[in-house]
Amino acid sequence: MIVVTAGIFAEQQNRAVHAARARAAVAAQLSPIRSRLEANINGDIQLVRGLIATIATEPGMNQKRFSELARNLFNERSRLRNVVAAPNLIVSLVYPMKGNEKVLGLDYRKNKNQRAAAMRVQSSGKMVLAGPLELIQGGNGLIGRFPVSLSVGGASNRFWGIVSAVIDVDRLYQDSGLRSQALDLDIAISGRDGLGKEGASFYGNNAVKDANPVEVNVFLPGGSWVISAAPKGGWVDTPPNAWLIRSLVVLGGLFIVVPMFVTGRLMQERQRNIRVLEHNKDQLQELSHRLKIALDASQIGIWELDISSGKLLWDDRMKELYGLGKNVREVYEDWRDALHPDDLQRAEKEFSDALLHGENYVSQFRIRLPGNLIRHIRTVGSIYTGAGGREKIVGVNWDVTADVENSERLEAAKGQAEAHSAELEAARHRMEFNALHDPLTGLPNRRYLDEILADRRSSTATRDLASIFHIDLDRFKEINDTLGHAAGDEILRHAAQILRDNTGDDDFVGRIGGDEFVIISRNGGVEGQHLALAQRIIDAMSVPVKYKEQDCRIGVSIGIAYQARREEALTHVLVNADIALYEAKRRGRNRYEVFTHSLKTAVFATKQTADEILRGLEQNEFIAYFQPQFCPVGLNIIGVEALARWDHPTKGLLAPHAFLKAAENINVLSEIDHRIFEQALFQSRRWEASGIDIPKVSVNLSYHRLHDEKLVDRLSQLTIPKGKVSFELLESISFDENDMTVLSNIEQIKNLGIDIEIDDFGTGYASIVSLLKLTPRRLKIDRQLVIPILTSAKQRQLVASIIDIGTSLGIEVIAEGVETIEHARILRDLGCHGLQGYAFARPMSANDLASFARERRWLAA
Repeated sequence: MIVVTAGIFAEQQNRAVHAARARAAVAAQLSPIRSRLEANINGDIQLVRGLIATIATEPGMNQKRFSELARNLFNERSRLRNVVAAPNLIVSLVYPMKGNEKVLGLDYRKNKNQRAAAMRVQSSGKMVLAGPLELIQGGNGLIGRFPVSLSVGGASNRFWGIVSAVIDVDRLYQDSGLRSQALDLDIAISGRDGLGKEGASFYGNNAVKDANPVEVNVFLPGGSWVISAAPKGGWVDTPPNAWLIRSLVVLGGLFIVVPMFVTGRLMQERQRNIRVLEHNKDQLQELSHRLKIALDASQIGIWELDISSGKLLWDDRMKELYGLGKNVREVYEDWRDALHPDDLQRAEKEFSDALLHGENYVSQFRIRLPGNLIRHIRTVGSIYTGAGGREKIVGVNWDVTADVENSERLEAAKGQAEAHSAELEAARHRMEFNALHDPLTGLPNRRYLDEILADRRSSTATRDLASIFHIDLDRFKEINDTLGHAAGDEILRHAAQILRDNTGDDDFVGRIGGDEFVIISRNGGVEGQHLALAQRIIDAMSVPVKYKEQDCRIGVSIGIAYQARREEALTHVLVNADIALYEAKRRGRNRYEVFTHSLKTAVFATKQTADEILRGLEQNEFIAYFQPQFCPVGLNIIGVEALARWDHPTKGLLAPHAFLKAAENINVLSEIDHRIFEQALFQSRRWEASGIDIPKVSVNLSYHRLHDEKLVDRLSQLTIPKGKVSFELLESISFDENDMTVLSNIEQIKNLGIDIEIDDFGTGYASIVSLLKLTPRRLKIDRQLVIPILTSAKQRQLVASIIDIGTSLGIEVIAEGVETIEHARILRDLGCHGLQGYAFARPMSANDLASFARERRWLAA
């Protein structure tokens, strides 16, 4: 029984020793693989953390800067395959760009495969390791996602985005020795996404896990992997010396001496082990003594905490660091109560996180000492399992107060240097800004626009097609003239803000003149969008602006031109926009026009007309024609109206509709009016010398000329017979406005003996109040009201009412558009004071009028 029992025991022990050696051999092969995996992954991650630190200081970096920094990482002996940065969780920075173009624009929040990991990074504020997994770019990789926070006020409290780094898994396996030809193991790795045993397998054959494998943990940032390994071909249960042991057992059974000899050998081995243990004890004591000397020299305190019981052990140096005596309660609260209140929450959280996740404990905090002294402590700890399976954490503390103070002094010096540098840089930026921006509105100025146009022309190959808006404020000069330049400045600032609010960040908005602005849009010339933008600006500008309790109303005219091709110079597009703006103003203002080639042709034609008008003024081609006015009772001539005509050298005699608008646009209408007035005076004196009785001459006075402050001075230099000249003011001029220049000029004109007439009455702004205010000598009923009186009783009644109003106010009423004798009879019966129209005479030259009056030709009609 003893021999059999001994044989069985020997067999089991032999097998156990053989199995232990086999597993130890497998573990010995796995150990360097695990170490290289941890070192390679951690090394690659540290490279990325360096890049993240730079991004935190340069959150607005562009692709070029990002590529320069990332290239330095790839120059290292790393396994990084690519690095991408996603501000606001949208990928916009990639390195290398080649092969990774389709990653650009990836929105982690919308990608179902990567959204969960990205949200986990953002919410936790910690790195998340994902994979290995298949990549969008192709192949497999291990993805590390790192949160990036910006420092505001000294703390990282604003989430910037995510930096993702892809580690080439195949290269990682190769560099870590997993694919070594000399490796005689079957290996499987599990723990995808750093989940340890709970993670899925991603390398090798899962059958290894069912073969009683040797398992080791690979600790990674944010998780771990589990490597399972077994010898190729499986475990060999039978030791190679099995038959030898069996033979010895048999021999031992045959010979009593064998067991006795073996027992003696075992006793000797035991004695040798005892001696080894005693030697090890002596060595441990020596090591402990050396460690004590080292700790005393380094002034490092050692502590140990039993996690389950909360019992805290401190050495003498720890008690000295914390300013405590020998009598310590030896509980966790001893440490917690010593913490500075401002560091208490953070320090406890870092300690609890280390306990919760089983991670190494590293922290730095302040403690309060007796006498209100503050000491900075740095601590490092590690969790281990002690005797009886009790989990403990052991660590060291040391005083880093001097290091912190030195660091603070260095940071202060660095801050001062950076502040000085920032002041210099800010001053430079202010100088550049002031040189390129309008000080009133803050918008770019004409110089900035010229630089933009030049830069745009030199790099059109890389830009979208541009569109240019040339904008001019309507009625701005009137506000400046009536309310002062302060009101004008407020209007300009208001207009600038409207343009900013209605344009995008990529659009250029500048003020290039007094009330002129330019927008350059860079979205490729989408016409519908631009027309909508123009209408939004027009609508916004139409809203009244309050200035000192007074509503200021302005409008805006906009010319739009598109870049037809990339090669077209933007300076040319700006000219086209200016042409479109001219057309918008010509068509009534407060509108937009889009440049077309037909518009260009029309503008050139208008310009040609303007040039011919200027030449016509130089050549005295503008002459006065006269249409007589008659008394409805005696049919005598009671006056003539002087009308402007253009004696064009090639087109013949042109009526005002052919040149008045162009003349107004080039601001020469007042000059034409003045010349017609001088001719009318000359012809009046000539008729009088010839014995022709023309009681008065009426001359049109334009709105612009009425606002001329020098009008009265020019009239004073002329010899004007009193009561012989009348100025006709169009009723389209608003006489109800409190325009002091207009009212003053009208009053002084009357003082010069010149009568005032209101022309085209009934179609404009004039009211009964304005008639009382102006007290004109005459008013003329517009032909649009006169012509229908033959067939419309309402029109006849309206004309009769106007005549009654004029008569009651002592104002003579003259009817225009008297086309037939029947018109003349009706108007005579209604009490009209004067008639003018084709029924009696058309406009004619001064000589023809003299003959007409002398021969009294109208009596035949």
